[in-house]
Amino acid sequence: METPSTSTTWEDVCKKEESEDDFTFDQSPLKRVKTEACPQGKPVKFPEGANSIKEEVEMNWDIVQVLSERTNIELWVCANIIRLFNDDNTIPFIIRYRKELINNLDADSLREVRQTLDELRAVAKKVHSTIQKIKKEGKMSECLLKALLNCKTFEELEHVSAPYKTGSKGTKAQRAKQLGLEGAAWTLLENPGQLNLLSYIRPNVKGLSELKDIETGVQHILADMIAKDKDTLDFIRDLCQHRYICIQSSLAKVSSKKVNEKDVGKFQLYQNFSCNIRNIHHHQILAINRGENLKILTVKVNISDGVKNEFCRWCIQNRWRPRGFARPEIMQILRNSLDDSFKRLIVPLLCREFRAKLTSDAEKQSVMMFGQNLRQLLLTSPVPGRTLMGVDPGYKHGCKLAIISPTSQILHTDVVYLHCGQGFREAEKIKRLLLDFNCSTVVIGNGTACRETEAYFADLIMRNYFAPLDVVYCIVSEAGASIYSVSPEANKEMPGLDPNLRSAVSIARRVQDPLAELVKIEPKHIGVGMYQSLSFQHDVSQTLLKATLDSVVEECVSFVGVDINICSEVLLRHIAGLNANRAKNIIEWREKNGPFVNREQLKKVKGLGPKSFQQCAGFIRINQDYVRTFCSSQPVDSSGQSQGAALLTSEKLGKKKSKADVALTPNPLDQTCIHPESYDIAVRFLSFIGGTLHEIGKPEMQQKINSSLGKESIEKTAERLKTTAHTLQVIIDGLSQPESFDFRTDFDKPDFKRSIVCLEDLQVGTVLTGKVENATMFGVFVDIGVGKSGLIPIRNITEAKLSKTKKRRSLGLGPGERVEVKVLNIDIPRSRISLDLLRVL
Repeated sequence: METPSTSTTWEDVCKKEESEDDFTFDQSPLKRVKTEACPQGKPVKFPEGANSIKEEVEMNWDIVQVLSERTNIELWVCANIIRLFNDDNTIPFIIRYRKELINNLDADSLREVRQTLDELRAVAKKVHSTIQKIKKEGKMSECLLKALLNCKTFEELEHVSAPYKTGSKGTKAQRAKQLGLEGAAWTLLENPGQLNLLSYIRPNVKGLSELKDIETGVQHILADMIAKDKDTLDFIRDLCQHRYICIQSSLAKVSSKKVNEKDVGKFQLYQNFSCNIRNIHHHQILAINRGENLKILTVKVNISDGVKNEFCRWCIQNRWRPRGFARPEIMQILRNSLDDSFKRLIVPLLCREFRAKLTSDAEKQSVMMFGQNLRQLLLTSPVPGRTLMGVDPGYKHGCKLAIISPTSQILHTDVVYLHCGQGFREAEKIKRLLLDFNCSTVVIGNGTACRETEAYFADLIMRNYFAPLDVVYCIVSEAGASIYSVSPEANKEMPGLDPNLRSAVSIARRVQDPLAELVKIEPKHIGVGMYQSLSFQHDVSQTLLKATLDSVVEECVSFVGVDINICSEVLLRHIAGLNANRAKNIIEWREKNGPFVNREQLKKVKGLGPKSFQQCAGFIRINQDYVRTFCSSQPVDSSGQSQGAALLTSEKLGKKKSKADVALTPNPLDQTCIHPESYDIAVRFLSFIGGTLHEIGKPEMQQKINSSLGKESIEKTAERLKTTAHTLQVIIDGLSQPESFDFRTDFDKPDFKRSIVCLEDLQVGTVLTGKVENATMFGVFVDIGVGKSGLIPIRNITEAKLSKTKKRRSLGLGPGERVEVKVLNIDIPRSRISLDLLRVL
């Protein structure tokens, strides 16, 4: 195969690392790509068939193979992903610039692979430490070592290593071995005709005084051997995959004093619950686990007797069949061993594995849904160019107001008391403020007193009180606003402003630029997860939740991109390849040296090395109009060139290394999503279609690209330019998108309203439009403007109803999307509304 010139083969850039601190075993030279070999991030092509990867801790299983089995992704893709992550590549960078290496996987799939990879490595490290500990205590045997190296889960490791833990009394099998009965067990299997159990009787030794005791000891040893045999465990696991296994929950027998009666009512559905483990829903698992943790429910996994009978029959006829004629009493010992092993050792292991797998899958799915909801919320279409009034509703302490300019500057803050009998007088103040600042959009937070505040503004709007202004309002989530208002970040951004008024500012900015405002808040406080009423966030792994949500924020900020000369430090922190320190250094460099003229200047920022530059460069934009304004404002030197257009800098890279002065001039490609590693290809493509850098983002450029692709396919053109189709597509997108392009405009804007409807006004069969507020695994909550969200059960959401012409990031509905629904049922006493999805608007 012809290798693209922009790609470097894996073998060319690999160097064997030698480190005294490296404790790896038989380390392969393919461990890591040296960053210095590709300082600008040239795409790396891995050799076909190179799916074997050496890990720091070697196991009896191949990590690529197991990863592929668990994620259902091709072997070569898994191998590439491992190498990319080993080389410290970020998910946004891989998704956009290494698409051909991951076979077009999306960000959620890539995150799932990384989580599974981390789990496997954690198991391997735990196995390694367990082996060292057991060796230190002198208890290691060849059989035990093999069993430990076969472990792929923490449950398996616990099953194998439990008897060897410090303080353990030892298993029944270990005590039988100490009495010298292990030889008898092996003789029973290898040469049963010569087994004479009477010869083991020792009248004065406890456990050997009677024949019955000896038979029991041999039985325990055989049961332990069966329960730790890999082939046997593989068979029973495979058997369970094809048989009916159910999980059951029932009300625990506890004193009413220990459990809150209100909490018991929440688990009414699960007080006599039974379901096949293959059919149970993820939200049901989370609910059952929560009820068990609160000691309200008792949970068990039920494996039928049919599974046991089939298992014992297979063992007798195949795996554990004695090698020779065995007397009936000998066969009875073997049958008793199988029965004991199954009931006492194998079933508890299987139950732990089933529960752990169900819980792990439910957690992952729930966290993924949380991440999808968060992504949808962060990518809500901004509403630029408007002066907004933010309202943080309240009763006794009043409603806090903040008016912000189209550029997010705070113009005015105030407090009005709308619900204390002063509503009429305060209306005059609100009208004057709206007229003075020419503000016709009110943003109301959805917290305490939201419903009353909404009714207040809706009444004034319906009476045309704010004429000549045509005022509209919308409701936004204020989750996390109060936490942010007292944070050091808010204090730095709005010094001297009352924290309550900061909340109103944050509420208004969430409509103007949701992404820029919401990144200031810790993701888990934004409140778009499942089971918020049951504190869902505390039911799942906090490490997994934080890693996923932080990754989603990084993905959103990176794909939207930032203008490095005007963006905030908080936004920069979430760009792929950057962190808090690097973002701070970039801002300090900008304040000291003036605006960045091109991306190359990023290399001069302290702490931003080749790898960081490779990861972040494609997501950082430099507005050419801003640069031209800056350059034209600089004094002109004797040669007639402005100092800004040829900013000469010198930099010391070390005692032995130095770099010649270079002229840094604006590059129009820096305003695009094209990565600097592909600039050469972009210039050749421009030459091929007859375009120029000054036509980037203009209609003429789009015409030339369309004309070229009409004559020749993108694959042929990529082959001509010696690159990949994916890379060329990124270049085409970058050249054709206008400078102000923001893909968030494809997403839904806030739902602006002028009137209000009450729950009592609803009727069954009424067709309404609403906005998705939250998505869960059992349904979607929709705000239909009656103060209480309605639920579309998951069974009413079909693929046909979700079909939509515009781009969708996922099949399911997400926060912010507008839908048309029909009212199916209204339960006024419980404030519950059941809806049917008609279509997505």
